[in-house]
Amino acid sequence: MTTRKLIDVTLDESTIVRWSADVEHERRIAVFDLLEENSFHLQKSADDTYEGPYKLHLGTIEGRLQFDVKNDGDHLLMSFRLAMTPFRRIIREYFAICDSYYEAIKSASPSQIEAIDMGRRGLHNEGSSLLMERLEGKVEVDMQTARRLFTLVCVLHLKDGRGPR
Repeated sequence: MTTRKLIDVTLDESTIVRWSADVEHERRIAVFDLLEENSFHLQKSADDTYEGPYKLHLGTIEGRLQFDVKNDGDHLLMSFRLAMTPFRRIIREYFAICDSYYEAIKSASPSQIEAIDMGRRGLHNEGSSLLMERLEGKVEVDMQTARRLFTLVCVLHLKDGRGPR
């Protein structure tokens, strides 16, 4: 069993007024799936001998994505911020296509729903790949882990559970 993985993931809820039931559901699923299966390894750390497992706390500070990574004893190993500017277009488009998808489910044909869902998955993959690039040199993750982390990044950028900040 590998230790290069996350065993706990939390979000800074102090920056969020409230999440809708749908957003809360997406958050719970992303965290559950992330903890079930992930690949996560710090490439730089306050303790270079530590190989995991890790605890991750995600938040936003001054418009930046904040990563705090601790060991299983809750000692901080690394803390860093990523600029959100490179993600803004993808997140905005992702929310727009998600809205279209949820509307389409109500009345569109299966082929129309499938086409919208393909676009939604494509944007999600684009955001996940960008997250992997931005984490380069700090944290090594696989694509599935990046996809679930990108979902959490999107959740953090909702205000009042309705849409991007």
